[in-house]
Amino acid sequence: MAASLSLLAGCVVYQRQPVAVGPPPPPPPAEVVTVAPGPVNVWFWVGGGWEWRDRWVWVPGRWAMRPHPGAVWVAGGWGRHGRVWVEGHWR
Repeated sequence: MAASLSLLAGCVVYQRQPVAVGPPPPPPPAEVVTVAPGPVNVWFWVGGGWEWRDRWVWVPGRWAMRPHPGAVWVAGGWGRHGRVWVEGHWR
């Protein structure tokens, strides 16, 4: 039991919250997708996107390890309720 508790101590569940922002972001710039650093069932291309940091800031795309098999990256976008930007996240 104690061993399993120590394993769980490093686990953090993090869910991004909607962020209220000003005007919509500009159109995304063109990106070049490089070759995956490993098997594509483990690595996933996370396309670049705009992040709100008191203004829109472009964050370039990157290869990321999937947090679990079958995980899919959901790009940021406008939420259903008003002018709220929901940042990208894993689903």
